[in-house]
Order: sequence, then structure tokens, then C-alpha cells
Amino acid sequence: MLCTLILALLTNPAFAQALPYHSDPSAREILPSLTPVPAIRFLTTADFPPFNFRDASGELIGFNIDLAKRICAEANVACTIQAWPWEQAASALADSQGDALIAGLAMTDENGAQFDFSSIYLALPGRFVTRAPDIGVFDANALAGKTVSVRAGSTHETFLTRYLPDVTLARFDSEIAALEAVEDGKADAFFGDAMRASFWLNENLTCCGFAGEPYFRPNLFGEGLSIAVPAGHDAVRHAIDWALVKLKDNGTLDELYLRWFPVGFY
Repeated sequence: MLCTLILALLTNPAFAQALPYHSDPSAREILPSLTPVPAIRFLTTADFPPFNFRDASGELIGFNIDLAKRICAEANVACTIQAWPWEQAASALADSQGDALIAGLAMTDENGAQFDFSSIYLALPGRFVTRAPDIGVFDANALAGKTVSVRAGSTHETFLTRYLPDVTLARFDSEIAALEAVEDGKADAFFGDAMRASFWLNENLTCCGFAGEPYFRPNLFGEGLSIAVPAGHDAVRHAIDWALVKLKDNGTLDELYLRWFPVGFY
């Protein structure tokens, strides 16, 4: 077992990764809000592991849960975290039943009409995955004529057809099926959402790994994860942004990322 883990660590450079700094570097100079924020009532959901879910004992845990607690501690405010069904969470925030929603609410124009958003705390790049022996020699510019698996109808398929039109696409109904095609030798590489691919790689340590660089395309893959607050609640949003800067600079964000994502996706 130990030998297997060591081999995976050697062949997969995605381990022991630090989290990139997603905010504008000038945000390091941000000052704490002068408007008092006595508490932050976080809303979330309980059905999106490893971000927010319940463990066997029913306790709410996950990356977002730990992050919310650390934000409150850094901002020195009282903190509550309440889980709502996904279809009700945004409405609960709009009805002032919470101060902030940390559940991956998309930053669409429709949501932007009701909510303001914190800075990005986790960007979601696209990544290539190959079999382990091919990681070191992978070159995205040399994929012409090669077969790349992808989830059919995804924005990652759009990316490939737009930027790498000479590759042969193998379209699958799910990311899992597309990744398994690489494992089985039916495709030379996979391209898709790096975060979801990291979950699969965590269960297939000796088979495959990320290859090449991450691709950040907000217009295709989304801006990333941020925290929603009711529009105009600038004091709460400012306190969250200030805490996020501090948590990145003191290493806490890296610690949480490594804890919940053992196979880093950057």
C-alpha cells in the first residue's frame, strides 16, 4: 500500500499543491470594514460533498463549512451555519434568513440582480488527464489526430472544438465514462472540469493524472466559487473579502484546500 502511494506521488505532480491566489494582488492591502458586523449567518446546502454535506453522525462538514468558520474567526464575528435544500437556499438569502450563502451559487446576470458576490475563493479550471506514463511528455499542441474524451454537450467540448479542432473527440454521457476511456486506452487524453476529475483521480492514483497546465476560461467554465450576499449588504461582503485575503496570506486557504482535495486540480 505504501509503495502504491509513493508511486502515485511520484507520477502525479498534482499532490501537495498550494491554492493559487485568485484575487487581485492589490487586495492584500484591503482594510477591515469600519462598519461593525456583529455576526454572519451563513446559509449552505447539505448535498454537495466535499464542499457541504453531512457525515455519518449528521454533522454538517466540508470545505465550505470549514471556510465559513475560518472567515468568522478571522473577522472576529459570531458565526452560524444553517443548511437549506438547494432549491430554497437562494430564496432564503433573499428573504433575509441569512447574511451569506456559501453553496456555489452561480454568478449569473439573474442572480446578480438580487445578490452581490465576494471575491473568488476557488476557481474551476479545465484540465487534461492522461495515463500516468504520458504525463511527463504531454503536449497540448501535439494532440492533432489524437483522441480526447469529453462529456458530450459540455463547455469543455466547446473549448476543444474551438481551440483544438484537429483532435478526434470521443463524446461520453458523463465525465466518469470519459475518464474511464483514458484508463481503458480508448482515448489518449480526457479534457474536462478539473475539480470533478480530481475526485475520480483520487480513486485511481496509479492509473492516471493531470497533464499540462490548467485552463481558466470564465466565459466557458464559469467564474468559480464565491459567496453571495443580499445586494447592498456591503459591510458583510467587505468583511468576507477581507477575511479571504487574510486566510490566503496566512496559509489557511491552502490548508483547507489540501485537506479536502488531496489530488490538487491546479
